[in-house]
Amino acid sequence: MSDTPQASRPIAGVEALVSESAGMSPCADYATRLASAARERGRVELTAEWILSVFDSFYAEFLKLTWAAKAAFQSRDHPTAIANARKRLGLYNATVYPLAEALREAFPKLTEGGPLWTDVEAVYCGAVHGRYEADLALAYLHSVQRRVHHGEWKPVEYGFGGSHRVLPPSTAVYARFPCSWPIDSLVIQRALQVAELTVPFCDPARDAELVARRVNDVLADRAGAGLRAFEMVRAGFFRNRGAYLVGRLVLKGTELKPLVIALLNSEEGVRAEAVLHAVPHVHNLCSSTEAPFQVTNRHYHELAAFLKSIMPSRPLGLHYSTIGYYHFSKVAVMTEVRRRLVRERELLAVAPGSLGTVTIAFTSPRLDYVLKVIRDRPTSAYKWDSFDGLDVVLAKYKRVHEINRTGSMLDNIVYYNLKLERSWFEPALATELLHASSNSVREQGRVLVFKYLIAQRKLTPLNVFLETAPEEKAVRAMINLGFCIRNNAAANVFNKDFDIRNYGVSRYLKIYLYDYDAVETLTDVKVRTNRARCVVRFAPRMRIS
Repeated sequence: MSDTPQASRPIAGVEALVSESAGMSPCADYATRLASAARERGRVELTAEWILSVFDSFYAEFLKLTWAAKAAFQSRDHPTAIANARKRLGLYNATVYPLAEALREAFPKLTEGGPLWTDVEAVYCGAVHGRYEADLALAYLHSVQRRVHHGEWKPVEYGFGGSHRVLPPSTAVYARFPCSWPIDSLVIQRALQVAELTVPFCDPARDAELVARRVNDVLADRAGAGLRAFEMVRAGFFRNRGAYLVGRLVLKGTELKPLVIALLNSEEGVRAEAVLHAVPHVHNLCSSTEAPFQVTNRHYHELAAFLKSIMPSRPLGLHYSTIGYYHFSKVAVMTEVRRRLVRERELLAVAPGSLGTVTIAFTSPRLDYVLKVIRDRPTSAYKWDSFDGLDVVLAKYKRVHEINRTGSMLDNIVYYNLKLERSWFEPALATELLHASSNSVREQGRVLVFKYLIAQRKLTPLNVFLETAPEEKAVRAMINLGFCIRNNAAANVFNKDFDIRNYGVSRYLKIYLYDYDAVETLTDVKVRTNRARCVVRFAPRMRIS
């Protein structure tokens, strides 16, 4: 891969394109042209052209920031790496929101929706046909449309409209290294170069020897497990101070095993720090509770599929989040939800565990996600004196998405203007949603329209887990709860409701916070002692002892 990302059609280079777009959107020019257009067809074509122009600028800048992570790693400029990661995270909304507002002013009829947007989409799809990122561009169009209708009860589809995929050759995504067990360190030494770093390794021969020894030891109990090759993504996976080379061991039959090499760049040069080969460890590394990676390979579909191949139990949509394609992840997750509900013919019902006092959480038995809406008013079991309202609670969920979740808080996907078939809901749940969350959910014919909907990865509530867990696992879970609370504090997050019902357990016994209505900024919280009450309560026992 080149250090400079290129678009999949002959357009200007990254720097030129971003500069040409004058701050991501040539709004004034398009607004003037829209105002002077004599016919509606002309306004439709200009609207499609305008949105595509901003998308091109957004995506060029997105790729530029992605490749900048590689440069920051090579120069050991960690503050810049973190700043660019934050900028990339907010780039999508930073371009969609002002564009939608400008379109509302320049072409007010767009707010009516209906056939007009269908015409815009037809022109737009023709313009992006044949591009690798055509589906991402279409998702961007839908985001703009959704934002134009912000605050209205007008659902906009989360989907790709049957866009045709452009498939790159596998050699553009990963390099294959044929080998057998025991693996030769010279093959590993070649594989260490897949990220094309300009900074040399301190001692590549030594690193390769250590990696080869580790891989050989892992496979020794299985006499090599029929090792035929290993494949490494042609990119670096960059995050914070670190970089990773991500690959897989190709074993007998169709078996694949993760092979991830962690890199560190020191004053002496780059060195391999660790080898990850167990699925739980790689799963934790790629968890959506962590910041996303910046991966210097623009083939996001194939990257997500590669990650899925070494972590098959993790839903595909979340792998897009791992590489920072959050909005594509959002669409992919909703596609998974709909397909699962149709295929399994299961109904959405209230999620297992305690009834939420602030949110209504629901799922189906085989669904990988829990969906949430916020109640208009909390239930009688609410612990606090006052309720700040829907907007404040929703802002807390958004904030958690935007911060470093330190591996201890579930990420949130927030949908807007979303419609779901009423027949997918148990009647009692549909009634509850329409009654208790009437500010968020409405019925329109045979569908329920959600002004917003929160989706999270499904976990087992900690209180449910502890009811049946063996003592050894229960102890591990409670110890991990302590680590979770500590990591929350490191992110300047304080959950004032220390209730185990707000935490969930993963299949690997990691604990995550997932309810955020009681989350506060730690530095804004005053902690007062209850020592006096404790002394009174325990004084008799203390005297006896």
